[in-house]
Amino acid sequence: MPSARPTAQVTARVAARSRREARIRRDRLMARLVFILQCGLGAALAWWVASSLPGHDQPFFAPVTAIITLGMSYGQRVRRAVEVMVGVAVGVLVGDVFVHVFGTGVIQVLVVVLIAMGVASLVGAGILITIQAGVQAAIVTTLVAAPGQAFTRWVDAVVGGVVALTISVLAPATGLHRPRQRAAATVQEVADILRDTAAALRASDVDLGVRTLDRARRSERLLDDLRSIAAEGVAVVRLSPFRRRHLPGVQEISSLLDPLDRAIRNLRVLVRRASVSIRRGETVPPAYVALIDDLATSCDDIARQLHERREPVAARPGLEALGERSTVLDRRSSLSGEVIRAQVRSMIVDLLALTGLEIDEARALVPVSPNPTGAPSTAEGTGDPTRDGAAGDGVGTERPES
Repeated sequence: MPSARPTAQVTARVAARSRREARIRRDRLMARLVFILQCGLGAALAWWVASSLPGHDQPFFAPVTAIITLGMSYGQRVRRAVEVMVGVAVGVLVGDVFVHVFGTGVIQVLVVVLIAMGVASLVGAGILITIQAGVQAAIVTTLVAAPGQAFTRWVDAVVGGVVALTISVLAPATGLHRPRQRAAATVQEVADILRDTAAALRASDVDLGVRTLDRARRSERLLDDLRSIAAEGVAVVRLSPFRRRHLPGVQEISSLLDPLDRAIRNLRVLVRRASVSIRRGETVPPAYVALIDDLATSCDDIARQLHERREPVAARPGLEALGERSTVLDRRSSLSGEVIRAQVRSMIVDLLALTGLEIDEARALVPVSPNPTGAPSTAEGTGDPTRDGAAGDGVGTERPES
């Protein structure tokens, strides 16, 4: 039966994909479980408080505001919670006044939303306050309160916001290990990109070089996510009195952002130049390609230590050895080869700084490399291009940061 094997292979692939998708969905649920529980608890608690203390029969705005507030990012939760409350107050006020004078209807909804959002903008509100003002004004206009109970909805919103803030301070949903895990994942992505770059150079694979360059450019998103999560972690430990002892550890991850940013910038130039060299058939010495592979191994070490919640100092000896090896010139190398070597040297400095060294200490561990004329070269190890070699053919404009 010649068709049995392909059918079995397709079935196996489909089954494997289904298991992978199920695992991804399960992991996503587990990652959000604390947040979901927070929202459920916050909504129920806000309803109970608003119905018990002020004695409101149907405190609709209390659980709604609690969920909105808890859904805001941790780094801006306090400010955004205040914005939500202000937005609700403006919307409810405009809506109540307008309904009292003109009643409800299609035209009334249109006009009241325009007025509420206009008033919010005039008082200097941000976009979130403006949106909340419009939303709440529309709700107030369409759901008319019983006589004498119009402003109870504003009180309910304040109750919901206070409950949400209390929960977020006492029991923040974000795990304080998330910044370290995301930093480890970012460094691991750098390692994988370096490894693919070396493979593309060895095989002279133009397509792999292009794909790797695209991947290197997308790595900026990982860094943006890391910045956001690190800011969340700092905000959590500063807001929560029960998490203050974790502040040094969270700030340590924040200190990794600058050297990691420089490393990713230099990585993009390295990969771009490798793609150029493959396309043009230029010579990149095997020793230089080996440097890229070994730099990837050092990134593996850093990522593993970060994941294990340890400072990645154990990666320094390997990086120092790479710095020594990177001083050796191969006179058969093309311009692209020398640019690649220079970017490797820059990344070594960046990664040494990532292990906790000051930038001057990191530079001192990477010996000066002689140029082909025999004079010391001071240009290498200082590159930090701002636009992955956008100038010219991939060499890029450098600034002396690393």
